Amino acid sequence: MNSIISDGVIHVSDRCKACDHCTSVCPTGAIHGHLGQKHTIKVAKCINCGQCLINCPFGAIEDQTMVTAVKSALNDPQKFVVVQEAPAVRVALGEEFGKEPGFNAKGKMYAALRKLGFDKVYDTEFTADLTIMEEGTELIHRVFKAVGQEGFEESGPLPQFTSCCPAWIKYAEDNYPKILPNLSSAKSPQQMFGAVAKTYVAEKLGVKPADIFSVSVMPCTAKKYESSRPEMIASGYPDVDAVITTRELAQMIKDAGIDFVNLPEEEADKLVGTSTGAATIFGVTGGVMEAALRTAYEILSGQSLTNVDFKPVRGLKPVREATVEIPIQALGGKVLPVKVAIVTGTKHVAPVIEDILAGRSKYHFIEVMNCPGGCINGGGQPIRRDIYTEGGLL
Repeated sequence: MNSIISDGVIHVSDRCKACDHCTSVCPTGAIHGHLGQKHTIKVAKCINCGQCLINCPFGAIEDQTMVTAVKSALNDPQKFVVVQEAPAVRVALGEEFGKEPGFNAKGKMYAALRKLGFDKVYDTEFTADLTIMEEGTELIHRVFKAVGQEGFEESGPLPQFTSCCPAWIKYAEDNYPKILPNLSSAKSPQQMFGAVAKTYVAEKLGVKPADIFSVSVMPCTAKKYESSRPEMIASGYPDVDAVITTRELAQMIKDAGIDFVNLPEEEADKLVGTSTGAATIFGVTGGVMEAALRTAYEILSGQSLTNVDFKPVRGLKPVREATVEIPIQALGGKVLPVKVAIVTGTKHVAPVIEDILAGRSKYHFIEVMNCPGGCINGGGQPIRRDIYTEGGLL
């Protein structure tokens, strides 16, 4: 078994001051210790989200690193090293080099990755688009089953949950196994990309899957756990060999002496590096639902979803909801009010699940992201302890 699974991704170092702040941000109660006593993390309850890490005022909580493995692969002439980057990385990476928060460093990021020696620089947005199509189509099948459409009897139940966030998935597995049939069967964009890299890309480039070393750059520490799951082996080899965070990529760039700020803009490699643009909103709460729902709407109705107001599901309120009226073409234009919900923060999802298990849920489609605001505030993002307000540290 991979050591990251057995030992956990997140751990408390000896620098712990026992201030007890981390216990207030842990969504699962996985952190143990009293005020004044060094804290520890119970691996079985930890969902690897890293919120304790980025909120520790003393920098005493750390995540396991795969940087050494990545550097080793880059220096191995027998390895063909490909890399993908999540949407939230490009709008945070610049902060590590003095750029303002939200600066889109996409072009410089691609250039830096090539300077680091990656053989192919692709983009997770490609498989985020695949996720949109997969989850949207799966939702359609579940809706057809619910309305009694012939041929969809084997589809899953409603409501359908999104399956992109590995912290949320582990929480569901650990605490609510009865709800698992409601989760989308689609892999996350990271894992889809890893599978594509070692099958389709390997075939097109004439490279053996065993020789491909697949790296992902993520805003999320839980992605390290996800990549280590034993079922993620579409080609017979791990879909993703190593995950590094936004912070770790920044450090690799600094260690290599690359002048990031002055790098010229470059583009991702085209084979699996292009996207529609809809995938870009995956990094924020509500983004996955909105993108997938647009696909479902167009297929169900035969019309473009252009005039639906999604403002009720945007923002930072822990649970938000909306209703989208969809005329179902296969049912003669019969209108189905599809009710959707957005949950930001795993600690807020239990009541939503309890309603489903009790048979009183009103929703058809539910997005869950563990981190507040979505992946943009993931456990692998830059930590800005230098930002203060009049009231203190943000």
